[in-house]
Amino acid sequence: MNDGVRPARPHHKLTDDGRPVREVLTYARRGSRLSSPRQERGWAQHAEEWVIPDEAVEADDFSWSRWFGREAPMIVEIGGGVGEATAALAAARPSYNILSLEVWVPGVAESMWRVGEAGASNVRFCSVDAVWTLEHLFGEQDVAELWTFFPDPWHKARHHKRRLVNEENARLLASRLAGGGLWRLATDWAEYAEQMVEVLDAEPLLEGGVVERWAERPVTKFERKGRAKDRVITDLAYRRVI
Repeated sequence: MNDGVRPARPHHKLTDDGRPVREVLTYARRGSRLSSPRQERGWAQHAEEWVIPDEAVEADDFSWSRWFGREAPMIVEIGGGVGEATAALAAARPSYNILSLEVWVPGVAESMWRVGEAGASNVRFCSVDAVWTLEHLFGEQDVAELWTFFPDPWHKARHHKRRLVNEENARLLASRLAGGGLWRLATDWAEYAEQMVEVLDAEPLLEGGVVERWAERPVTKFERKGRAKDRVITDLAYRRVI
């Protein structure tokens, strides 16, 4: 984790005269109301132990090991949705700490329900901006693996600047991967897949490309929606080589 005073988190930055700073973010916050019994159960049963509150990351002594209750290799999932992949993959990796970064609170609640049903206890959830988190709460080569499955494609041309996979973010995320660590991605937008390949191929720390579908990754609702619209699902895997 980086030392020193951390800058304001997204949504907390102000101009000199106290006005909120307009920021280009990779996500849009949605409603926070829990809408199903399993979301309510997931939150009631696990939130106190598994959810890292936004404000907790501002503590001078913030520590991932304290929140997980142990030291273990870390996997970071960016955009866990409702936890379909999170639960299955975490249950198969009990020796890893898995941090799921998701800003949609009902998704976090349902993810906790799924993780609990899968019998896993090695996942923690946080709704702080993923890019900020990786920049300020992790150091070089701190992450064993990254997962980015079906990130928002921001398909309108004027919104492409909000896509997670761009040159600047790729450089940051690649720097957080340990040597030999994988960044696994999947998307159902062909044009975004092309951008991912272009950006990640150009990052000197990474080597990889389009791969066969990762068999361990469950078919999620996002993938099902893509298939229903006859979109091609693209899996990518890039390894840190330096």
